[in-house]
Amino acid sequence: MERKRTGVLDWYFKPNLLLRILIGLIIGVIVGLIVGPKIEVISPLGDLLIRLLKMIVVPVIFFSLITGAASISPYRLGRVGIKIIVYYLVTTVFAVIIGLILANIFKPGLGLALPGEAPGKELTAPSVIQTLLNIIPTNPVDSLAKGDVLPIIFFALIFGIAISVLKESKDERLREGANLVYKFSDAAAEIMYKIVGGVLQYAPIGVFALIAVVFGKQGSKAFGPLGMVTLTIYIGLAIQLFIVYGAFLSAFGLSLIKFLKGAKEAMITAFVTRSSNATLPITMKNTDENLGVPKSIYSFTLPLGATINMDGTCLYQGVCTLFVAFAVGAKLGFSQQMIVVLTATLASIGTAGVPGAGAIMLLMVLNSVGFKVEAGTAVAAAYAMILGIDAILDMGRTCLNVTGDMVGTSIVAKTEKELDLSKWK
Repeated sequence: MERKRTGVLDWYFKPNLLLRILIGLIIGVIVGLIVGPKIEVISPLGDLLIRLLKMIVVPVIFFSLITGAASISPYRLGRVGIKIIVYYLVTTVFAVIIGLILANIFKPGLGLALPGEAPGKELTAPSVIQTLLNIIPTNPVDSLAKGDVLPIIFFALIFGIAISVLKESKDERLREGANLVYKFSDAAAEIMYKIVGGVLQYAPIGVFALIAVVFGKQGSKAFGPLGMVTLTIYIGLAIQLFIVYGAFLSAFGLSLIKFLKGAKEAMITAFVTRSSNATLPITMKNTDENLGVPKSIYSFTLPLGATINMDGTCLYQGVCTLFVAFAVGAKLGFSQQMIVVLTATLASIGTAGVPGAGAIMLLMVLNSVGFKVEAGTAVAAAYAMILGIDAILDMGRTCLNVTGDMVGTSIVAKTEKELDLSKWK
């Protein structure tokens, strides 16, 4: 019998990544509390993780958004496509606003004086008109180089839409060229996801170092803010599920209780796997067999939702952005919080349906309101605290992402008079 070959680092790579990050978090807390401020000597290990994440965020955003926009055929949309996209965008806005409202009420991170240089107490915000104008880049390449988030999003979206139009062109040359660019962007996005996976393999070490430094300087008082941000997010997820989705279903004569019974398998799978894409086969099965939606509708709306509908992720970004603001002693005014709504909503179109993608997109949202995640800063320390518990938050937000897809699909099927209502009795 052939012996199974083992590597020197199997003890590190074989355990589940979620488990390793949680272990890194716990050990970091313990070591930080025991060693105290002297633990700062290991801060370069944490700074390395921050640099790796910053390295990937712009190409992930750019290629993901192009691929997401280009995958929506303008000639296939019709009534179903318009209805589901409107629903996805409206519920996404609701989600991020709920997150911001709850964060303003509970104020997670308030009073937590983090180590490192903090931004000014009052961040300077441009006017609303100037903010809208700034979305349109004068030089897309310059915006990519500088990491200017909203211009990158705008250019990637219109570039992707242009690809989707040319993919349906009657001119063979244009059609082949557009498909080639789409395949390149899709492959580039997948390559970036692979790199993200590689970076996350280092995350347990980086999280250990970052959290150890935070607790070494803050002591046990850092526990409260982490618990508060988790509580705030899960309260928000519950409000989005029972009140927002419940109201939408009720408005179209559908029962939330019946929906939850039919969707529970997909919801649990999403919670455990933390991946909208991995859950998609179960989501389709439940939507077909339990909710009575025909394949002609869910075969379009559910994959689209796994690409562009990220209610849970956007709610998380709203809460976490204000957590960072409170933790570093900065203040976000109304106009800046509206920028968070806009950025999170647009970014949801390109958020990959894979574990941990929301934490990568959070970097982009933070950047949009002036929070630069630079090594050694208070913002980086606050982001590290979120990253340490991100897996716990990711479970809830992914569950809500998938649930929102199924709610929207059921509503669209009902409006098209194609929903099997016998499944809802």
